[in-house]
Amino acid sequence: MNNLGVYLASLEGIQPSGLVVNMIIFLLLAIQVPATAILLARLSRGPQRHPPLEPMQPEPGSLGKVSIVVPTLNEAERITPCLRGLSQQSYEVREILVVDSHSQDGTPSLVKAAQQTDPRFRLMNDAPLPKDWVGRPWALHNGFLASNEKSDWILGIDADTQPHPQLVASLLHTALTEGYDLITLSPQFILKYPGELWLQPALLMTLVYRFGPAGETTNPPERVMANGQCFFCRRSLLAQVGGYVSAKQSFCDDVTLARHIAAQGAKVGFLDGAKIFKVRMYEGAIETWREWGRSLDLKDAASPAQVWGDWLLLLAVQGLPLPLTLLLLVSGATSDNLIATLALGLNLFLLLVRLGLNFAIAPSYDRTQAKAAWMFWLSPLADPLAVLRILLSSLQTPKRWRGRTYGAES
Repeated sequence: MNNLGVYLASLEGIQPSGLVVNMIIFLLLAIQVPATAILLARLSRGPQRHPPLEPMQPEPGSLGKVSIVVPTLNEAERITPCLRGLSQQSYEVREILVVDSHSQDGTPSLVKAAQQTDPRFRLMNDAPLPKDWVGRPWALHNGFLASNEKSDWILGIDADTQPHPQLVASLLHTALTEGYDLITLSPQFILKYPGELWLQPALLMTLVYRFGPAGETTNPPERVMANGQCFFCRRSLLAQVGGYVSAKQSFCDDVTLARHIAAQGAKVGFLDGAKIFKVRMYEGAIETWREWGRSLDLKDAASPAQVWGDWLLLLAVQGLPLPLTLLLLVSGATSDNLIATLALGLNLFLLLVRLGLNFAIAPSYDRTQAKAAWMFWLSPLADPLAVLRILLSSLQTPKRWRGRTYGAES
């Protein structure tokens, strides 16, 4: 017994050997190298992506082709720019259906005021929310069912958006000339406060790393990306798939529905709309973390294997490079150590890629109203936090969403 005690005591204070350190670094490289190859393959398609949509003039023969559906719930503080932008759309728009889920603020009054100057606006309430539906797709589904059957296209658009006056004309022209059945747009994000300027681009980058930039047209149906803030779809196709039924339980209904439609063989595009479509999503870093972060995992639109495979890729190429680079530099592990030197080189390369992408996504942000706009350029420092947010979201089911409370079964 005494001999055992002496032996155990002799083990105390033993430091990990160089061999163990090398094994850990080698295992990290075994994950990071293929992940980097996948990332570079995705980013290499960027130059061939669909160009950003430009404002377009309405074309003859497009009269009354489009019905717009806007779901609302207590949007009084941010819906005015949306109503103004929609009222400026040309004669392509037959009607603008605002489907209100019984707002308790001044949202209905604002819509009624808009109706006084533009009779295309129509305010309606959706039916009571069924237990097996999420509120947003339910409101959109009600709006679709109430829309005029003479419209060839349905445009679902969120209340926090700021549409360019030629948004609909551009969508319609692109869809008809290029044969799209469904187009969704990435917006230009309006950022104002330092925290969101730092965090939001890092969260956006998780989408770029997983699915490529907006305008990517080669993704298979199960990897199609979409943005429900601007969801432009052929009415006949939406009717064919049963409206929003396939996305009724999804907290990322836009991606769920777009992938379902793509799987039917439709031509689906997620295009760059920064020149014709702005959005002010959340106020500050805390709200951005809480509200946007919990839907970015896209688990309702993907298999568990895809969700966790994508997260491991994010960890390898977005979450780890900064802390690993700092650790390798501070520890001096690269001294006469080839494996550590290779790891440092790879992670420095990944950081350079990330810095370059910051310049690439800069046009996707309107920082003209921002305080401390320079914080945008520090967003790569938030990457480990963004990857952590995707992990937390992947492990949780939302209990509150857009002003509603859902049970665990939702």
